[in-house]
Amino acid sequence: MPSPLPASVLDLAPVVPVVVVDDPSDAVPLARALVSGGLPAIEVTLRTPAALQAIRAIADAVPDAVVGAGTVITPEQVTDSVTAGARFLVSPGWTDVLLDAMRASGVPFLPGVSTTSEVVALLERGVREMKFFPAEAAGGTAYLKSLAGPLPQARFCPTGGIGPATAADYLALPNVGCVGGSWMLPADAVAARDWGRVEALARAAAGLGAQV
Repeated sequence: MPSPLPASVLDLAPVVPVVVVDDPSDAVPLARALVSGGLPAIEVTLRTPAALQAIRAIADAVPDAVVGAGTVITPEQVTDSVTAGARFLVSPGWTDVLLDAMRASGVPFLPGVSTTSEVVALLERGVREMKFFPAEAAGGTAYLKSLAGPLPQARFCPTGGIGPATAADYLALPNVGCVGGSWMLPADAVAARDWGRVEALARAAAGLGAQV
């Protein structure tokens, strides 16, 4: 049986690995390494032809993982991702059409924002949980700290340019529920299929949540 979802995607784990899968055979061992390291929420981005196959494999073979789809930008991708087994959806931005499709999917979702107006527009539509992207380029912790005053009801998963040196600073903010990143998946470790190293890096990343 798959792991039960909490009320909020932002409460799955302090760090959500953002995964790009090129070889679908890597999906299951990679997911198992992340879960063993304490990072059960895994965002597989729809950037490669292998992504949907990877989501399906993880959903079928790693019950302790909560696999989601990232870089969702069309209603068709919403449908395909949920059919493959995605249990949450993440987009880099949003439109009314995409938002309607994600809302109708029946799974939790995080639409992407990078401006105050986008946040306000989502709040008008009853959406309070969002992805802040690209986090570092869009203003980082200083920007999110500024949003907390006038818009305390909005909560964020910042992603984009975040690493182990900055993740704890984001997690310390009252309007941040988790952060997304790929630093626990260095290209050389994945290429070498060094899942032990990935697990160790995942464990270190999971420990960042205990620091705040």
